Amino acid sequence: MGHPFPIREIARQAGLSEATVDRVLNRRGGVRESTAHEVRQAIADLDRQRTQVRLVGRTFMIDIVMQAPDRFSAAVRAALEAELPSLRPAVLRSRHHFRETGPAGELAGVLDRIARRGSQGVILKAPDVPEVADAVGRLTAAGVPVVTLAADLPASTRLAYVGIDNRAAGATAAYLVGQWLGERPGHVLTSLSSGFFRNEEEREMGFRAVMRAHHPERALVEVTEGQGLDAAQYDLVRAALERDPQIRAVYSMGGGNIATLRAFEDLGRPCAVFVAHDLDQDNTRLLREHRLSAVLHHDLRHDLREACHTVMRAHDALPPAGPPLPSAIQVVTPHNMPPAPAG
Repeated sequence: MGHPFPIREIARQAGLSEATVDRVLNRRGGVRESTAHEVRQAIADLDRQRTQVRLVGRTFMIDIVMQAPDRFSAAVRAALEAELPSLRPAVLRSRHHFRETGPAGELAGVLDRIARRGSQGVILKAPDVPEVADAVGRLTAAGVPVVTLAADLPASTRLAYVGIDNRAAGATAAYLVGQWLGERPGHVLTSLSSGFFRNEEEREMGFRAVMRAHHPERALVEVTEGQGLDAAQYDLVRAALERDPQIRAVYSMGGGNIATLRAFEDLGRPCAVFVAHDLDQDNTRLLREHRLSAVLHHDLRHDLREACHTVMRAHDALPPAGPPLPSAIQVVTPHNMPPAPAG
């Protein structure tokens, strides 16, 4: 039973004699299981109290660096701000570096500036390209822990990844599309914002694997590099629909869903099934209007809490823990949407 506390302190916390605590810790026998439980609980209580003492007055300045559509960046900012009270008695402050698109070199430059200036940690959503991975390495060398959010950089020196199991999410989307299309004929449009985001690549792999195994008769038509932005997405989707009159369903891995639906509508084409990701402002409205079939969602507040805790552990402000577990994937339909926030 490893612990850093003197026997006298454990005995005082548990309300037991030092001799009894010594017998429990050294497994000498002669004590009831309930007494051993009291000793274990006392150690856990002391560890938690020590953590609280370490956190009092601690301020952590972290940098949130994201390449994503504004609607997703806004959702991340809101989730982080909602989680800040749960991190007390530590104080967490954040600087935001958001952009919708741009060269990887510019994003690497942002990370290099953070490395020079200093930071307690970086939470990063970025394309999985060598320039960014190298910049993460320079952050790590400067003593700045990096946690990837939503999209991983597994070949980098990042400390941890927080988010869903994206391959499982893609497989879930394939299951839903297959079930809802049933025996009706039709091809499926798969939409990625960019082929350089690991999360979307893994979603596509999961989706294709299940479709190939269970629905080999359905062609998958890919559109990519719309960056999740409506203007570019509309042109890509419209061109795909004009080339393939059999497209009847959509799996959107990277956003731009308003533009995708508008392309269907402008061509007078029905979209029988539409599965998307994340309950951002656009998707929430589309789902309430029954224009999306389902949204694969996860708790961003949970992700941001895990990311912040990981940064704090890197500074020995919280007890050690294993790598974060994947976030739960929620299948949200128009009939089980979470209530809108008050106000």
